[in-house]
Amino acid sequence: MTAPMTAPTSVQLRLEDDWFEVCDRARLQPGRGIAALLPDGRQAALFIDRTGRAYAIDNRDPFTGAAVLSRGLLGAAGGRPFVASPLLKQRFDLETGRCLDDDSVTVETHTVRLA
Repeated sequence: MTAPMTAPTSVQLRLEDDWFEVCDRARLQPGRGIAALLPDGRQAALFIDRTGRAYAIDNRDPFTGAAVLSRGLLGAAGGRPFVASPLLKQRFDLETGRCLDDDSVTVETHTVRLA
């Protein structure tokens, strides 16, 4: 007899050599981001898509310095998920952190797991 599979209850980010629990899985909703304070004082912007895949990038908009990417608009371009900054609307690929509107700019990405 196998034990029933349970749904993930937490969101964790890989920081250096360990996993950091960010929040309950229930806090993530498709189409909406949340900001999380990391142990080193930085912030991460977390998102989940409609298929249940989670993403995390740095919350700081490199064009303005404001910690606002978690409040951005989600979309897709060429099949790639992105968040558009709510300030100047630059789009950042959620998988790579690359700015889709300026190839010279990126934001840090974080490995995410739902546990």
